[in-house]
Parts: sequence; structure tokens; C-alpha cells
Amino acid sequence: MNVIDRRLSVAPMLDWTDRHCRYFHRLISDRVLLYTEMITTGAILYGQKEQLLAFSAAESPVAIQLGGSDPADLAQCARLAEDLGYAEVNLNVGCPSDRVQKGRFGACLMREPDTVAACFTAMQEAVDIPVTIKSRIGVDDEDSYEAFERFIETVAAAGCETFIVHARKALLKGLSPKQNRSVPPLKYHYAHDLKAAHPELTVVLNGGIETVEQSTEQLIHVDGVMVGRAFWNAPWLIRDMHIAMGMGELQRTRDEVLEAYTRYCAQMIEQGVSLHWLIRPILGLYHGMSGNKKWKSYLVTEAPRRKTDVSVISEAREKVKYAH
Repeated sequence: MNVIDRRLSVAPMLDWTDRHCRYFHRLISDRVLLYTEMITTGAILYGQKEQLLAFSAAESPVAIQLGGSDPADLAQCARLAEDLGYAEVNLNVGCPSDRVQKGRFGACLMREPDTVAACFTAMQEAVDIPVTIKSRIGVDDEDSYEAFERFIETVAAAGCETFIVHARKALLKGLSPKQNRSVPPLKYHYAHDLKAAHPELTVVLNGGIETVEQSTEQLIHVDGVMVGRAFWNAPWLIRDMHIAMGMGELQRTRDEVLEAYTRYCAQMIEQGVSLHWLIRPILGLYHGMSGNKKWKSYLVTEAPRRKTDVSVISEAREKVKYAH
């Protein structure tokens, strides 16, 4: 399935949305749009690009999120991504970390809309797949709706049609990246007003969405929602939102998803991946169920000890009282 459905997507999360997490999420929903972690152009061009860009066709469609500000480097990375089968290239204009700022990319680029437009143009000319932008609504004191709209209009004039809006501003000094995900207040109306003023654009809202009700309510105003931590903590929420949004029926139960992922783990272990790394995405699968704490505790205790033994997963499953 290679058709991109923007109603629902999993946010790119550094150190979290790796290929194993994406494989697991795809088992839950056949339509949710999956993103890689942010990968810098430098890491791809001068690092282990095969390892960084590797993914399974079973994860598709997958969008790659790039971090960078050099148009030529971004274009080269976009070409590599397209050749490997990625369905979309997304430019990060929202990460506020000090390391990212020193590299002159991420949220600080909101102060340079012409640079972002040039980056977009270079990437879009290099590939046939969609190129999109993920941004904040502003940085520091430059957080008026008017400034946000000017940024969007500048990049849209270069041809960008899809914007993923994290509806918080970024504070570049004084807050950690974690604090920047919660301390600046959410201003959903920025995304709503943007869509109303520019109906020709595709606007996807990100930030603070944790329930089915919140997600369906937002679809009244925007084209899609992107969810991050809530999906990590309770991944079955992907299924609930998928169904609530009318994205089609899903047949697999939690246990069937777990069985399929266990088979995947066995394959990955044969390739040298540790079970300790593979169990991270599934820790929240039985969120809210009786025995969930025992399930998680067993996995995090036993997987590091028995790094090649997938039976740890079925043993942990026995701790959960779940009848569906």
C-alpha cells in the first residue's frame, strides 16, 4: 500500500520511531503514515547511510524526515531516499535542540523562510515523491499568527503544498527539547486559521493530541493529525483512531499483532539485533489492561538477559489478563 493517507500519521520521534517501531505500527494499521526519526544530511552523506536509511517494504508507506539547511545536500539525500522507496521527504523546521541550532537547521529556520523555500525547491526538483515541511508556529518572541502565515506563504510560493504544524512555538533558549514539547502553550487556532485562509494547502496538526475524540474533532478544521508520544505509550490507540476516522476495518487483534511482531523479532535476531532493543515499541501494547505492569516489567527484566530468546515475549504475554 503506497497511497499516502494524511488523516493519521505517527510523528517522527528521535530514538523512538526506528524501523522496528515502524514495522510494529504497520501491523496495527495498514494506512497510518509512518515517519523515520529525523536524520541529518551530514549523517547520511558522511556516515553509515545504509544503516540509517534501511527499512522494510512491509513498513510502506514511510516518509523520511531530514534535518539540514544546505539545498544541495538535502537534494542529494532526497534522491537517495526516493531510490530506496520512501514515499515522502519531510524537512524538519521544528526541532529546538542546541545541537540542531548549532547546525543551523530545525526550528531556527523559521527565521529564514527564504532558506526553507530554497531547500524545498532543491528537493522537489530532485525527486518525484512529495516534499513536505514540518514546522512550529514560531520561535521565541516571533510567534504572531501573521509571522507564521508569512513563513508558510513564502514556502508555499516555492511550491510546497503540505505543511505539518506543531501548534506550539519553540523557545530556543532556556528550555530542553522535552520541555519544548509541553511548556509553550498549544495554539491550535493557528493551524485552523491557516487552513481556512489557504484551503488549497494540506494542513496536518501535531501537538497534544491524545484521544480519539480530540483527533476526530481536529479533522473538522484540518486535513489530518499527527500523534507522537500518545502512540508510543499506548500504540493500540492507532487502531482506535484509524477506525474512528473511517480509514477502513482492521482485523488483527492485539495478540495477533504480537504474534506477527514476534516472528519479525526472530528474523531480526538472526541478523544480530538484540531482543532488548526490539521490545521497546511493544511495551505499551496492553496499556490499560489488567497485568500491564507485569507484562512490561517482565519484558524489560528478561529481554536484556536473554537477548536472543523470543520466547520472552510469549512468557510476558501470560502476565496480561486480556480476553479479546
